[in-house]
Amino acid sequence: MNTFHDLLSIVDTLRSEKGCSWDRKQTFESLKTCLQEETGEVIEAIANQDMENLCEELGDLLFLIVMYSQIAREQGAFSIEDVVDGACEKMVRRHPHVFGNLRDLSPEESLNLWNEIKKQEKAKKP
Repeated sequence: MNTFHDLLSIVDTLRSEKGCSWDRKQTFESLKTCLQEETGEVIEAIANQDMENLCEELGDLLFLIVMYSQIAREQGAFSIEDVVDGACEKMVRRHPHVFGNLRDLSPEESLNLWNEIKKQEKAKKP
């Protein structure tokens, strides 16, 4: 079975000089249509309760996330590790009722807390 590391290696190879000319040519902008299409296919698989197709489409979406991250790494902007780190930090920060000292919350209270923390974070950004 392949691993996440294998996917990173595959994308790195596809974007390399010895890789695929189409993949090397891609930019943030050029992949937007693919991102929209794949997101739509994920939503369709969920609507159809088609778990086999959902698994495949999530893989396509993950591939695009790795491609975007690879392009960003090549430009010196960020890496997939930065993306993963940011996602982890955000999930822990926005779930103080799970990872902090707050009590258990109802789903509605959890969503309200999430939105309040998000609002505070956005207010701090320049």
